[in-house]
Amino acid sequence: MIHAAEGVAEVTDATFDHEVLGADLPVLVQFTADWCGPCRQLAPVLGAVAAEEAGRIKIVQIDVDTSPGIASRYAVLATPTLMVFRSGEPVRSMVGARPKRKLLQELEDVYATV
Repeated sequence: MIHAAEGVAEVTDATFDHEVLGADLPVLVQFTADWCGPCRQLAPVLGAVAAEEAGRIKIVQIDVDTSPGIASRYAVLATPTLMVFRSGEPVRSMVGARPKRKLLQELEDVYATV
């Protein structure tokens, strides 16, 4: 079982549509797995971004092993994959761990088009 960083909620196949597609804010989804080293490296980065950007973006994670339906729906083939959803639609996809500064730069594009 993965442990989400503080400020990062865990969603499942059952809760994804409500938590992500129905959200008022843009949502950054991390597709992750327990065995994924880069996913563990990314967890504190996502926690820090969730704290800094609260009110601008919601950050959640979904385990591809326990909730394979959503990963399959969005053709996620690698972990970690970060996907940004806005108004129920995927608008950005990024694969691999990245430092906080780079992630914040990539998210600026998402905010600019809100």
